[in-house]
Amino acid sequence: MKKIEILFRKFLLSLLLLIRKNAQQKEFPVISKESKILFIRLNRIGDALVTTPLLKEVKEQIGCKIYVLASSQNYFVFENPKLADEIIVYRKSIHGIRALIKLINNLECDAIVDLHDDVSSTVSYLIAFTKSRYKFGLKKKSAKLYTHTVNKLDPSKHHVINRMLEFGKLFSLKLNPGKANIFFEPKYTSTKSAEEFIKNNYPAKKFLVGINISAGNEARFWGVANYKQLVSELSDYDLNLLLLCSPQDLNSATQISNKKIPIYYRPTFDEFCAMIPLLNFLFTPDTSIVHVASVFHKPLFGLYVKYNTNDKIWSPYKSEFDSIITEEPTLENISFDQVKNKLFPFFEKIYLQKDGDE
Repeated sequence: MKKIEILFRKFLLSLLLLIRKNAQQKEFPVISKESKILFIRLNRIGDALVTTPLLKEVKEQIGCKIYVLASSQNYFVFENPKLADEIIVYRKSIHGIRALIKLINNLECDAIVDLHDDVSSTVSYLIAFTKSRYKFGLKKKSAKLYTHTVNKLDPSKHHVINRMLEFGKLFSLKLNPGKANIFFEPKYTSTKSAEEFIKNNYPAKKFLVGINISAGNEARFWGVANYKQLVSELSDYDLNLLLLCSPQDLNSATQISNKKIPIYYRPTFDEFCAMIPLLNFLFTPDTSIVHVASVFHKPLFGLYVKYNTNDKIWSPYKSEFDSIITEEPTLENISFDQVKNKLFPFFEKIYLQKDGDE
């Protein structure tokens, strides 16, 4: 217990010294091609994807060396030289934090950027104990930890990507939100595998609708019966249908398919997402796939759980879309008729537009 108390006191003392130092450091940051920047973005895949427009602009406009501290859940999103030069994967443990602080300090970064919307105790600890001339963050409760901050745009009015692009002001970036977009490139092997799947399962080339049933947790599973009805209604059109799912949802997908519709499932996110650019339309309850669809400007219809929050939904940034939003904690009370009445007018517009283009 005494050891923990001593560590806590040291943390508070370091925090007070950092706050005092940061309060005095008000000059505008100077970031150049020779600079080394560490971006911190932990948590889920979607959290990583929405930061990619900012990282890509920093890389393109400045050309500095970029490190990303990511989680074991999302690090692969940044595995592209157009985004980052090196990725550090954070793994939880006290000893891990100490080793991580030492590692970060050895990098001698010119700036450390906390990309989190909310206050994270882990990230705050890292910011307090790591050394860097500049420390960037949003104006939030932990703002005194940073040397420089940007406004935290109202999440009920501004898309999450626009909120992330606010950091561009500290890098003196010339940003055009109209041209910015999520950046994600599936690997060549994943792309070729997805193309081969389409070639083998759809000898007749038609409008291809992907129905993704997986969303990371059971709360956002819409139910076998609902998906069966959706498949039945869409089968009246002259098109090809494809079910997409994660491996753990294969049993549900098999029930929905009833051996009539191909099922595409892959163990990695990269392999799974390689199918998205091959679709003409996507139906999904999963926001990370929504962001990937935005990369390729694929129209989609989404099912959203907006429970206990006023934040804007994480809608696709660059895709035509429509959606059903529930303020309940699950999708179970969204009826098929609710979805049908909103989905099909939107779907038919896309379907007929594609038919006209051909």
